[in-house]
Amino acid sequence: MNRAFSRKKDKTWMHTPEALSKHYIPYNAKFLGSTEVEQPKGTEVVRDAVRKLKFARHIKKSEGQKIPKVELQISIYGVKILEPKTKEVQHNCQLHRISFCADDKTDKRIFTFICKDSESNKHLCYVFDSEKCAEEITLTIGQAFDLAYRKFLESGGKDVETRKQIAGLQKRIQDLETENMELKNKVQDLENQLRITQVSTSPAGNMAPKPPSTDIFDMIPFSPVSDQSSVATRNGMQPPPGPSRATEMKRDLFGAEPFDPFNCGAGDFPPDIQSKLDEMQRQRWRGSKWD
Repeated sequence: MNRAFSRKKDKTWMHTPEALSKHYIPYNAKFLGSTEVEQPKGTEVVRDAVRKLKFARHIKKSEGQKIPKVELQISIYGVKILEPKTKEVQHNCQLHRISFCADDKTDKRIFTFICKDSESNKHLCYVFDSEKCAEEITLTIGQAFDLAYRKFLESGGKDVETRKQIAGLQKRIQDLETENMELKNKVQDLENQLRITQVSTSPAGNMAPKPPSTDIFDMIPFSPVSDQSSVATRNGMQPPPGPSRATEMKRDLFGAEPFDPFNCGAGDFPPDIQSKLDEMQRQRWRGSKWD
């Protein structure tokens, strides 16, 4: 392994300062993964990490899994690891958290760097495979460190603190956006559940008619204004027509016609009684006439 930051004095950098200060240098590589290491630097530390990740990648390759490709964006602010097609940031390794970077002289495709994780404060070793650019990528990261250190001296350390604050705010914004998206999904799920509940309990839905209530003898209570059609439906036959009002008035409680002495026939009573009844009816007629 060769540490990138201990370059010789006659070694020239590959990129202009403006390219790393105002923009970034992109590289394509294969990402073997990252693993936790006990020390923030050291050749043996990264060698063990490379052997570990190579063995794990060999097992995954035998299972049919391919090594994922990534895009590296190197600047004085750090190294970003992105998905090449969607440009989604998978890891954002800030430069002040990178403590070691090296390429493997025995395997010129491999290069690594150690970065302290901002959340867990663990040191993680990131290992990459690049067929042609392993040494160039290592030197580019070294040039980014050199430019960042010069800028640090020029600003008296204020620029680094500002970048730290900006990085923290960016991380906070990203977390809030993720939380906001999760809340939107939960609200949408609740609205869908409420809509389904309203449809299932709607009166217009298919609901079975409620059967009529019965008394303690399992009989339908009597109602003088009950619909006759309901009786016909329950008994399965048409009910007989009810008696008219005139017929009901001509019969008493026992079914007999009420007595009316003025409506009786002449042959129903003896002559003396009949004459008295006739006299009473005439007097009744005269009284109603004078009234």
